[in-house]
Amino acid sequence: MATRQVGPNSWRRNLAVLWFGTFMAGIGFSEVMPFLSLYVDSLGHFTRNELSLYSGLAFAASYLVTAIASPLWGKLADRTGRKLMLVRASAGMAIVFIFMGLVTNVWQLIGLRLLQGVFSGYISNANALIATQVPKRRSGQALGTLVTGNVSGALLGPLLGGTLASFFSYRVTFFITGALFVGVFLVTTFMVHEDFKPVAKSKMLNTRGVIGELGNSKLVLGMFVTTMIIQAANNSIVPILALYVRQIMDNSPATTFYSGIVAAVPGIATFGAAPFLGRLGDRIGADRVLMVGFILAIAVYVPMAFVTNVWELIGLRFLIGVANASMLPAVQSILAKNTPPHVTGRVFSWNQSFQAMGNVAGPMIGSVVATSFDYAGVFISTAVLVVINLTLVFNNTRTMRKARKQKA
Repeated sequence: MATRQVGPNSWRRNLAVLWFGTFMAGIGFSEVMPFLSLYVDSLGHFTRNELSLYSGLAFAASYLVTAIASPLWGKLADRTGRKLMLVRASAGMAIVFIFMGLVTNVWQLIGLRLLQGVFSGYISNANALIATQVPKRRSGQALGTLVTGNVSGALLGPLLGGTLASFFSYRVTFFITGALFVGVFLVTTFMVHEDFKPVAKSKMLNTRGVIGELGNSKLVLGMFVTTMIIQAANNSIVPILALYVRQIMDNSPATTFYSGIVAAVPGIATFGAAPFLGRLGDRIGADRVLMVGFILAIAVYVPMAFVTNVWELIGLRFLIGVANASMLPAVQSILAKNTPPHVTGRVFSWNQSFQAMGNVAGPMIGSVVATSFDYAGVFISTAVLVVINLTLVFNNTRTMRKARKQKA
């Protein structure tokens, strides 16, 4: 079984190192996304429909495989330790991104995107490692801080990727991304410390056994569904966001510039708010922070459908960033506080699988709604998803509210 590190400040050191690791990973994952479809276009002579199909496959491939592979890696993490999985993920990503810069046809790229999904798990295992080491009363603060690493990296990534692709080429950007992951691999290998006693394969619990180890399995399993809906809601507007900006700006030449601002603003808000909301969750209950975040999101998504200028949209997107800062960190804090250390790897990997499913489902939902109705309808449907999530969380966290009343 896993044991917590003896040193009282060891989790702080690991948190600092893994913050840097998730920051670099956030840059690496996001810096190629702005031009992925353009890279696909450069690999052949495609019709518009073929380009849309291949771009969609290239985008979704890694998420689909992540949903399948994550539980397998999570089981191995509980047997061999989280650090080994961090090293495996960063090394695999470095190799995959370097080879992406060498592809000669679209199917090679799609194959490597599938392989990228196989080597997923850096961020989920970073969360799991910190969750097993930090005192449970400080898990919200620690996980809230850790999420800012990935968010800030993802915020900087598209800007960096677009700049590199403009000055050099798409292929060089993939090579640079691979080099970033080499850096993550080295930092993780030499600076992350984990006190872990390997578990014999014969003593590993099966899925039913893991669920049986959970003190409140209904709550934990409910958080998986909550994570999936959070990601589906956040990503449902991705396919239409730039198009919506173009619509409300009447095809202004500045559309591209403002689309970038609209896309980036939530990340800025999340970066600033997540640590504070994590500490607040430790004090008053992560479930309360989560539900307030949902209520704020509902109150913001609905008026997004009726904005008349881009500055109204930017202001509302900032508020969505604040709401987002209360969501996944709160879910992860609830999971950390309700999961025994020796099954944390699998629980967090299952959560990553549901997160990946949300990443795939969200854009599909948004595209279908936009095609059937209009862009404004996507924001209304997203608000409906959040209402469903709020209802689920309210029902699934009754035991947490009851426990607080008994302590009062």
